[in-house]
Amino acid sequence: MTRLGVNIDHIATLRQARLESFPDPVELAREAIAGGADGVVCHLREDRRHILDKDVIALRRLKTRLDLEMAATTEMLGIALKIKPDMVTLVPEKRQEITTEGGLDVVKHRRKLKPIIKKLQDRGIQVSLFIDSQHEQVEESAVLMTDFIELHTGKYARSSYIKGRKLTVKRELEKVGIAAQQARWIGLRINAGHGLDYHNVKEICRIPGIEELNIGFSIIARSVVVGMRQAVIEMRRAMR
Repeated sequence: MTRLGVNIDHIATLRQARLESFPDPVELAREAIAGGADGVVCHLREDRRHILDKDVIALRRLKTRLDLEMAATTEMLGIALKIKPDMVTLVPEKRQEITTEGGLDVVKHRRKLKPIIKKLQDRGIQVSLFIDSQHEQVEESAVLMTDFIELHTGKYARSSYIKGRKLTVKRELEKVGIAAQQARWIGLRINAGHGLDYHNVKEICRIPGIEELNIGFSIIARSVVVGMRQAVIEMRRAMR
């Protein structure tokens, strides 16, 4: 069964909207685990718009797997080496974006990424690269000797909500499937995520080789209605 990593960034978004001490991402992470999450994901952004350094430290103390999403910067590398999450996922980051808009261009940034990947791996931290489903990006990820790739599913997820776009949905789904197949052939392990929800997750789960889906906003939004634990239970059900 495909694993589920729950991204809790937007619990912190709600807290930071009023600069309060609640809701607590750690408390909700515990509820996600109780609902069947296999791990917790958070993105420590350079502008600290939601998750804060103290959140990452507290989340690391939980008895679950922590995937820290971060930009490939000297500051973030230092934080990761100090906290030692189970995995670091390197992602692109723009200050003005609402959410991550696409995959990391590992071909363009190969020289910058290589020493960062090595330093993390030397400390026993697995590294994943968040990339678009493109042949050259998968190939370069293998050259960089990363442990995982995370395939960006945003285009597929968005197209699934446009009426009359069945061919587009199929095409975007096929791109993810082909990239996953290529990654398997060359020995990369595969995660996927971005924009996935209760209605479009099932088809992604059918792609061979994808080990884990990282899902955040849709689960957080659902948790407002039914609570975090139940929202995760429902997502696990949708994934089956």
